[in-house]
Amino acid sequence: MSGCGDCCGSELVRATGAERRTLVIVLLLNAVMFLAEFSAGLLAGSTALLADSLDMLADAMVYALGLFALGRAAHWRARAALTSGMLQLVLGLVVGVEAGVKLFVDGLPDTVTMGVFGVIALLVNSVCFLLLSRYRDGDINLRATWICSRNDMLGNIGVLVAAGLVNWLGALWPDIVIGLLIAAVVVRSAVRVIREARGELHG
Repeated sequence: MSGCGDCCGSELVRATGAERRTLVIVLLLNAVMFLAEFSAGLLAGSTALLADSLDMLADAMVYALGLFALGRAAHWRARAALTSGMLQLVLGLVVGVEAGVKLFVDGLPDTVTMGVFGVIALLVNSVCFLLLSRYRDGDINLRATWICSRNDMLGNIGVLVAAGLVNWLGALWPDIVIGLLIAAVVVRSAVRVIREARGELHG
C-alpha cells in the first residue's frame, strides 16, 4: 500500500506541474495578445477589438490566480476563483460603458486592422482552448480558465463579424453592438464563476 501511495503522490505532483506549465503558457499568450489587441483597438477605433482585448486581460488575471490556487487548500482555491470572477465582472462592465460612450463618437473603425487582429486572436485562443480542454471538468479554477478560453473564441469570431458588417454596411453600430455582446458574455461568465466560488466557500 505504501508503494501505491508513493506512486499516487508522484502522479499528483506531475499533474500539478503539468497544470502549472499549461497555465503559464496560456497566461503569457493572453498577456501578449492583450497588449497587441488593445493597441490595435485604439488605433483602429474599434469597440469590439477593445472589448476583446480587455477580455484577454481578464483571462490573464484568471490564469495568474489559477496558478496561485494550485496545490492550495480548497478555501484558497475558492477565494481565488471568486476574485477572478469579480475582476471579470468589473472589466465586462467597463467595456459596456465604453461601448455606450462610442454611440456619441463619429467615424468608422479600421476594418482591416479589426480583421487581422481578430484572426490572430482566434488562432491564439484556439491553442489555449485545446491546452485547457483536459481540465474542463476539474478544479474550479481550472474550469474557470477553460470557460474563459471558450468565451474568448466566441469574442474573436464576434470581432470578425463586426469588421465584416461595418465594412459592408458602412455603419458604426455593428462594432458597438458586438462590443456590448462581448461585454455581456464576460459579465455572464463572471457571475457564474462567482456563484460557484461562493457555493464552495459556504458549502
